[in-house]
Amino acid sequence: MKETNSSLLELLAKDRFSTYCNIELLDASPGYAKARMLISEEHLNGFGSVHGGAIFTLADLVFGSAANAHGRIAVAINCSIAYLKAAKEGYLTAEAKEVSIGYKLATYIVTITDEENEVIATFQGTAYRKSEKIEELLA
Repeated sequence: MKETNSSLLELLAKDRFSTYCNIELLDASPGYAKARMLISEEHLNGFGSVHGGAIFTLADLVFGSAANAHGRIAVAINCSIAYLKAAKEGYLTAEAKEVSIGYKLATYIVTITDEENEVIATFQGTAYRKSEKIEELLA
């Protein structure tokens, strides 16, 4: 990972749910993040495709990583996702890009793709940017 501060990495290491879901953060810098998830049997719904909640969790992790990489605590206040194609095996990759940022709010678009680079889902998230810094949370 490039340009990721150690405080953010320390915070993300405490995200036990993402670890449980086999999500690996590949890159994070202010306004950008990328992660992947290896699909396992536990990710599948009753129809044999990846559960929407698993895809949302992957998108949410990169959204939060990109927002918090600025160094201020950022929390989601609104998120939406559109599922475009079913996925059944391999890796899913999510990439978050900042669309806008202000003092209190920041907006991100996340694209989730499969190994063939086909779009599986799109996610939009708005983060509320608190005045506290991540380093203060970890102190």
